[in-house]
Amino acid sequence: MTPELDVYPGAFPHRPPPDLDSTGLLVDHDWRAFTAVEKMTNHWARPGWSEGHRAYYWMLTFPNATDLLRRAKRCQDELAHLGMDPVPEDGLHVTMIRIGSTDMVSIDQVRLLADLAQQLPLTTFQVVAHPLAGSRGAVRFTLAPWSPLVCLHIALSEIGQHAGVPGGKPTVAFRPHLGVQYSNRERPAAPVIESVALLRTLEPVTLEISSVELVELWRTTGTSPAYRWRVVRSVPMRPQPGPVLSDRQQG
Repeated sequence: MTPELDVYPGAFPHRPPPDLDSTGLLVDHDWRAFTAVEKMTNHWARPGWSEGHRAYYWMLTFPNATDLLRRAKRCQDELAHLGMDPVPEDGLHVTMIRIGSTDMVSIDQVRLLADLAQQLPLTTFQVVAHPLAGSRGAVRFTLAPWSPLVCLHIALSEIGQHAGVPGGKPTVAFRPHLGVQYSNRERPAAPVIESVALLRTLEPVTLEISSVELVELWRTTGTSPAYRWRVVRSVPMRPQPGPVLSDRQQG
């Protein structure tokens, strides 16, 4: 599978980076896009998320990534004066692809999709979370490289088509990211960008991706809105094959 992205008006940034594996280019591309934002939006004012709405998604989750949790908390504390909604430590995630709302996807389709995913030749990989950039509705880590994430998106999209689920945005629109906090109102972007810029020298965090989760997702409301989920199936990835040893090395 060759990762291919394209310009997509509904994505942020709408134009993909020139290289999916160059850390420097990915970090610079995300930052340039964020600094071009003039007004931030209310992340929670999104179409399709009515009261009680639930949907199935493929996601990467990080319940045991201590370094990531520590780095995210540091960023949230430094940005607390902005009054945005922090992502709780058990809510950090990378959205891979929407499967469909629970009223449009049957239990049999969910089982088939999970079984198909377990048959995929998925292998573990690493991505690095780089502080810090953002979008029109959130502050987020830049992830690098993108290629393994895009390849995973392609594979999950293909089995979704096979299972006949509604699906989400096409792979050409995929822009991997890891949110830290969400904008909860319309606001000028400049103060947010200025505050985020002070955190860009923090050390990046390496993440080991060894599984992908099929989840049922919903949103909580009230004073601390957040995305919450239950894991329907966790699909493990195979370890990367090690180097082949010669007879002399083995002996």
